[in-house]
Amino acid sequence: MDNIENVKVALQAIRSNKLRTFLTALIIAIGLMALVGILTSIDAIKGSLNNTFSSMGANSFTIRNRGMGLRIGGKGGRPKSWPVITYREALEFKDKFSIPAMVSVNTFASFAGTAKYKNEKTNPNISVLGADAEYIFTGGYKIAEGRNFSNSELEFGDNAVIIGDELKQKFFSKDNPLDKIITIGSDKFRIIGVFAPKGSSMGFGGDKVCVIPIFKARQIMTNSNPSYTISVMVDDPTKMDFASGEATALMRKIRDLSIQQDANFEVTKSDAIAETLISNLKFVQIAGVVIGLITLIGAAIALMNIMMVSVTERTREIGIRKAIGANPTLIRKQFLYEAIVICLIGGGIGIFLGIVMGNLLAIAMGASFLIPWGWILLGLVACVATGLASGIIPASKASKLDPVDALRYE
Repeated sequence: MDNIENVKVALQAIRSNKLRTFLTALIIAIGLMALVGILTSIDAIKGSLNNTFSSMGANSFTIRNRGMGLRIGGKGGRPKSWPVITYREALEFKDKFSIPAMVSVNTFASFAGTAKYKNEKTNPNISVLGADAEYIFTGGYKIAEGRNFSNSELEFGDNAVIIGDELKQKFFSKDNPLDKIITIGSDKFRIIGVFAPKGSSMGFGGDKVCVIPIFKARQIMTNSNPSYTISVMVDDPTKMDFASGEATALMRKIRDLSIQQDANFEVTKSDAIAETLISNLKFVQIAGVVIGLITLIGAAIALMNIMMVSVTERTREIGIRKAIGANPTLIRKQFLYEAIVICLIGGGIGIFLGIVMGNLLAIAMGASFLIPWGWILLGLVACVATGLASGIIPASKASKLDPVDALRYE
């Protein structure tokens, strides 16, 4: 009964000082909102990254010229320029790669293209790729409507295009997009297919894409010396390491590299980009934890100060409780419970707001909704720990008060 009684007394004390309790709980709520919010958004983004890149398959890898891979951070130096992978080299690799696999060649005609249909126009954020027929499979896409490129369209560089789902929703939400003519840049293209929705994650693998025949892309691109990317999807996932090793050896031979020379190209597995991004998200996660802990420390100090004031204000009450038989342990528990209850009130609000804030941020970045049960449990533990840390000194002071002196206190 002592524990139940102490909780009741704690709630009574909280109700008698509503404004003070609210302000203290608000500080705790802000700390936990920052902690849970950042960690929730990071977990949601991690899950979205894994889903996005796993759609490309665990049995695929890409070859691109060195320096084009994903890099985050840096030491301020200017990156070294490496020779591009030419169209001839890419085709030679595709022709000579002997491991059972699907090989495609692609290049960006534009990273920030604009598409137009009638009076509607997109923002300049459309990725325009020149690719062969195999790219749909190695890139992890599926055709929802229409078809893939025909041999003649690829050979002659016809003005054919396969569009992403976002362009379909913008231009043809109520119409059939097939055989419609859209303008990409200054050229007109006939839509022959629409990709199934793929989603986006931090700008990767989204639906803002137009894929045109690679021969046509070579005709319209402004870059006179483009670099081509080779995508390889191995038939047997267990032979991934062997296949990437063979690809490296073949590419070194095609580019006339001696044993002593470093490779001037990169072989990247489909999940390597996700792993790189996730590893760099750890720094954001650490920063979020530090911010949350600093706020919680501030909240604990504020709560401790309020509890010290509360002990002083309730000195006579403590004396009465001791006079009727309350021992120091009971008094100590009373004030500890009060501090913990305040922290749990603020923590509950903070955890809820943190989940909402974190998921809103994650959804804005293309991730999906997530309920972080692990972080919720961590938040509750942090609430109790904060209450104990901030309440132990005031509780100890209250338990040591002399009952006679306490009864005389005015």
